[in-house]
Amino acid sequence: MPRWLLPVAALLALAAPLRAEIAHVDAAALQKLIRGGVPVVDVRTAAEWDKTGIVEGSHLLTFFDAEGRYDVRAWMAKFAAIAAPGQPVALICHSGRRSKSVSRLLDRHFQYRRVYNVEGGIAKWMKEGRPTVARD
Repeated sequence: MPRWLLPVAALLALAAPLRAEIAHVDAAALQKLIRGGVPVVDVRTAAEWDKTGIVEGSHLLTFFDAEGRYDVRAWMAKFAAIAAPGQPVALICHSGRRSKSVSRLLDRHFQYRRVYNVEGGIAKWMKEGRPTVARD
């Protein structure tokens, strides 16, 4: 191994714990997280919440509007009241794609280290026969 590679490898090893992998979870794991007190944030739009219902107890916080626009600063101001960077949080959307994008944002730019993305989103949740409730 070249001499210069050892210090680089050491720095990378030290930096690795500073970023966490986003945990991709299924509906069954989400239920366990909920029972454990982990907040769930539904990033879909109001029209989507009305169409399918929501996972009971979810925090409703649209990230992308119907045209795909977003305001990270405004969203983060509201999100920070739900979970701090050191706390676990689960994100859900319709299929898991938008929540995956938001999970990456939280991890990479806001130092959230315990982010759970619900794979398959509310669509898979419902396909498995899991209940939803109407939003208030």
